[in-house]
Amino acid sequence: MIINNSLDEVKKRENALSIIKNHVETKGRSSLFDLTGLAGGFIASEAEISLLETYVGPAIFEDAIQEVGKEHMGGDKVLAVNRTSSGILATILSLVSEGSNVVHYLAELPAHPSIPRSCKLVGAEYFETDVFEEFTIPDNTSLVVVTGSTMDHKVIDEDEFRQVIEMAHAKNIPVMVDDASGARLRTVIYNQPKACDLGADISITSTDKLMAGPRGGLMAGREDLIDEIKIKVNQFGLEAQPPAVLAMVNGIKNFKEENLIKSFTKKDELYELLCENFSNFVKSPTGVMIYPEGLSKEVSVSHNLSDDDLAYVFSFILLRDYGIITIPPVSMPGASATIRFELSSSDAINLDLKDLIKKIEASFEKLQDVVSNEEKCKEIVFTF
Repeated sequence: MIINNSLDEVKKRENALSIIKNHVETKGRSSLFDLTGLAGGFIASEAEISLLETYVGPAIFEDAIQEVGKEHMGGDKVLAVNRTSSGILATILSLVSEGSNVVHYLAELPAHPSIPRSCKLVGAEYFETDVFEEFTIPDNTSLVVVTGSTMDHKVIDEDEFRQVIEMAHAKNIPVMVDDASGARLRTVIYNQPKACDLGADISITSTDKLMAGPRGGLMAGREDLIDEIKIKVNQFGLEAQPPAVLAMVNGIKNFKEENLIKSFTKKDELYELLCENFSNFVKSPTGVMIYPEGLSKEVSVSHNLSDDDLAYVFSFILLRDYGIITIPPVSMPGASATIRFELSSSDAINLDLKDLIKKIEASFEKLQDVVSNEEKCKEIVFTF
């Protein structure tokens, strides 16, 4: 095994960032192609940057984030936090009591790890399922969670989404929606309503997913619940700081639905090209991806690596040798090892797909050359 625990995941991420830094310093930013779908960004004018002071910033940008945030997310009020995970944590700290139940429905397991980890922290019983017929709300449930779009971009069925909300509200239980990418993916590509418009009490999105915003979280929902959660956010230092809030405001203002729609059609061309030499790539809503188990089926060389380890090695070769950034090298502990080539980012807009195919194929050949040598694979993942 190459990746055995959370520390290993942190170490591989540190190595990936070193590789990215080297690319920028030696070859320039143009040598990198961020296809994670999490490219983010920081859009700001010089005049706005001059206002990024500890107290001036919030005074200036709080009204702006309320205006654009409610338009983007719905709800009565919004709250900017430093990460989606911290918003989830603050919600569970605020609304979930020790010994109570939290039940979670999503289109495909597993849930983002921040949800069960937060439940464990408060001493709550946690249950998740992706089988709608198995979803129930037991007595003493304090929170129902719905994931709008999974870590691998599988989107919830809208009818099931509505039914879960109705089931929860019939028992006077609040619903939190983890809509990290779904706030844009569900609404733009699948034409679903905003989570709050469907009746969710709290919804949270990641402001760097499928949009040019900072790594942060934006919550929306019922004003009374947002106010209650805001207390925990401020108590534990989970609030977004002025630079992030400014970047969120401008990221939302500059979000262009047509870029997502273009990626939705462009993915078909990429998928067809990949299918000429591979059998296990699948389409995502805005690109193509290969699950670790699918990558394992492509490898014809004998080896002792796990499916996830294969994905890490392959993605590090893509990054190190060709400057292609995918999620596995840079992800936080607990994230999916699925390799996605998302076409909604600014790097992908003018990307030559045939050139991308050549780099993917060359990386796969290098993977097959090293896969039987576990020490060499460890070196690729952990050593710059």
